[in-house]
Amino acid sequence: MKTLKRVTRATAIAAVILLVAACSGMSRQDQNTAIGAGVGAVGGAVLTGGSTAGTVGGAVVGGVIGHEVDK
Repeated sequence: MKTLKRVTRATAIAAVILLVAACSGMSRQDQNTAIGAGVGAVGGAVLTGGSTAGTVGGAVVGGVIGHEVDK
């Protein structure tokens, strides 16, 4: 079980590093949209107990809000 936790943690860290690197060529508005979608997806999943509709809905709402910031 400890090995699974280590692999999961390493995978999550690698994913975050890749996402940050992918944002380097984006405009500020694109970065805000991506961050908003990610935060919205997590929020939607938490609020709805992990339902697919809640996760996707949260991502959409978060992406729209992130897109509109700094306009």
